[in-house]
Order: sequence, then structure tokens, then C-alpha cells
Amino acid sequence: MDDDQRARIAEGVGFIAALDQSGGSTPKALRLYGIDEGRWSTEDEMFDLVHGMRTRIMTSPSFGGDRIIGAILFEGTMDRDVDGVGAAEYLWRRKQVVPFLKVDKGLAEEQRGVRLMKPIPGLATLLARAIDKGVFGTKMRSVVTLADEKGIADNLDQQFDLARQILDAGLVPIIEPEVDIHSPEKQQTEVLLKAGLTERLDSVPAGAQVMFKLTLPTVDGFFGDLVADPRVLRVVALSGGYSRDEACRLLARNPGVSASFSRALTEGLAESQSEEEFDRVLDASIAEIYAAAIT
Repeated sequence: MDDDQRARIAEGVGFIAALDQSGGSTPKALRLYGIDEGRWSTEDEMFDLVHGMRTRIMTSPSFGGDRIIGAILFEGTMDRDVDGVGAAEYLWRRKQVVPFLKVDKGLAEEQRGVRLMKPIPGLATLLARAIDKGVFGTKMRSVVTLADEKGIADNLDQQFDLARQILDAGLVPIIEPEVDIHSPEKQQTEVLLKAGLTERLDSVPAGAQVMFKLTLPTVDGFFGDLVADPRVLRVVALSGGYSRDEACRLLARNPGVSASFSRALTEGLAESQSEEEFDRVLDASIAEIYAAAIT
């Protein structure tokens, strides 16, 4: 594991860009970018289009290590080149942005108020490939919608079981049990979730660290204990369906928590924009998120 990358994530000033839309979320991301489904007829063509969007973001002069400390990639992006080199290598060597990889394969149907991750076949092989390509860590997302103690326990048990496998492989896992911002029990769910996360940190091997990617909390500063825990390398927040302005407003009220925004980062970008306009919009987005992330 690269000590410079670890130091960048632990001590760097900025946020993590989430560029990891997968098969289920890519069509919506492309529509927001101005590309409708009539532009592709196969999944490969769809991923070619979204790779073009991601490449345009990553190669923009506005996208760099001065404000962005990390970026989460979809597997298909990790396996492709950006400006003639592998995407992970491009991020770190040319932009000083630490590469992460989304490893989950999507969500199972909801049971007991949670959506667990689907099985991840071939995880060990995927992790080995990620290391070969220069990836520092991974991300895996599950969802919690209700304050069901058993459901939340099952969700977190799955997350931490996978996290230990990822740590054993030599990568840093980002554990992401997203709380649905529309949950009628959002605050109660956050209380149970935080307690479960704290309890399961005892299972992290001595000397190892994990990261958390969490929904912006109802109570300001609610995750302060996790931010301060030495077993936690960094806590970042997802935008979760909030507009960028609202997500940034909430983020600024949670000291020590950085951002890992996806849709909120790309809000306002369009294929039809000139390079100058594209860079201007992206720069404004990055600046707004960065300001909230360092508050």
C-alpha cells in the first residue's frame, strides 16, 4: 500500500469525487449530462459514453489534487485508459488524486428495512487486479430505510465481513451503509447505525483502518466520535439525493466530515457545453463542495 496515498487521505485537504455510476445508475447520469438512451443500443456503447463523460471530468484543468484528494471509480473505468494511461495511474501520477474502486454489484431487494449488497463473485481476483492497477481502496454501498435493529445489524455485519476481506488483501475499505434521506425514521436509524458502526470497529484488526461514507446526519456533528476514532482513516458524506447547494449546506455543519459526492458533483454539466463552459461549471461545483468540506 502506498504510504503517500494513505497520508493524502488521512491529512489531505479536500474531498473525494465519486465517479462510480454502475449499470443501474449510468442511464440517469447520462440523461442528466444530456445523452438520452437512444444514443446507445448495447451496454458496451453505454459505458463508452459514460467513460467519455468521466474522462472529460478527470482531464479538466479544474479537476486536481489541490481540492480533490480521491476519486472512486467503477470497475469499467479502472480497466480503461485516460489520456493514454490506466485510469487509476492517471489519477495518482498526473493529478495527485488517490484512486478507489467500487466493488459491490448492486443491491438486493429490501428486507427488514434494509437493502443488502448482492453477492460479489470473484472479489479476491478483482482486489488483486485493483492493486496491480494502483488502486488504494474500495467502496461498497448498501442502504438502510428503517430503524429495524435486526436489519441494520445484518447490513453492518455484511459490510464489515467484506471490509475484513478487503483489508486482508491490502486495500482500505470505504464502508457505505447509506440511510435513505426520505426515511420516515431517519434520525432513529442514524442512532442505531452509529452504535452498530462503533461496536463493529472492535473487529478491525490491530493497526488497520477503515473509512466510512455516510448520509448527512439529522443532528449536526453526529458523527464526531467516528471522525475522532483512530481506527477510522476518514469519514466522508454522500449527497444522497440532496441538491448540491443543500448537500454543501448540511456538510458545512459537520466538522471533520469531508464529502464524496457523485450527482451533486456533476450537477450542471452537459455534453453540449464548450470546453470553456464545461470547465467553468465544474470548477464552480468543485469550489462549492471544497468550501463545505473544509469547514
